[in-house]
Amino acid sequence: MSSPVKYFFDLMSQPSRAMYIIFKLSGSKVQNVPVALRKGEHLTEKFRDEVNKFQKVPCIVDGDFKLAESIAILRYMARKEEIKETLYPISEKSSRLLSKVDEFLEWQHLTLRLSCGSAFRMKWLEPMMGIQREEKQIKEFEKLMEVNLNIMENVWLKDTPFVTGNELTAADIFGACEIEQTKLFGYNAGTNRPKVDAWLKKVREATNPSYDEAHAFVFKMSKL
Repeated sequence: MSSPVKYFFDLMSQPSRAMYIIFKLSGSKVQNVPVALRKGEHLTEKFRDEVNKFQKVPCIVDGDFKLAESIAILRYMARKEEIKETLYPISEKSSRLLSKVDEFLEWQHLTLRLSCGSAFRMKWLEPMMGIQREEKQIKEFEKLMEVNLNIMENVWLKDTPFVTGNELTAADIFGACEIEQTKLFGYNAGTNRPKVDAWLKKVREATNPSYDEAHAFVFKMSKL
């Protein structure tokens, strides 16, 4: 029997949380290998040479095969039949649905991830590390975050309860994990966005207890 795929992650990382939840929901046979970014465990030569040449998480090692980037990992593991078909529908009969999931994943990387992730880093993570940004720069990303959340409300969730239709997919998990972290700096994405608010609740309900488990770690770390 072959060894399980090793999954290197830190739940402080949004893509790490998303893949963690997806693996849990799918019953994926992975070996979890936590990496403490705050301790610089990803910056060692050993990690670079044996795990990920880019020295980031999430990443996987499958025997002598190494792979970085969360979406590449999602697609690779789906082809290995380690991801639920409902979450990432790779069968030929689901080609159009898969394309819609991919469409959102490509969109969110340079929209929700760029704006929500940057605001999270500048307003919460960096101050913990003694780094202070200019208020003007922070405001720019906050404004961009508002624009993208309005697109979620008025475009992606305009006619359906989930971003690609009536059922939860990996697209929802990646998007929700990105938005959820804004609570750490006191922001509520659901305020004046009833569809976003309802969607976040649906995603949480559909993915628990994994969703709460992943995010509880982040909120716990915020209190240290």
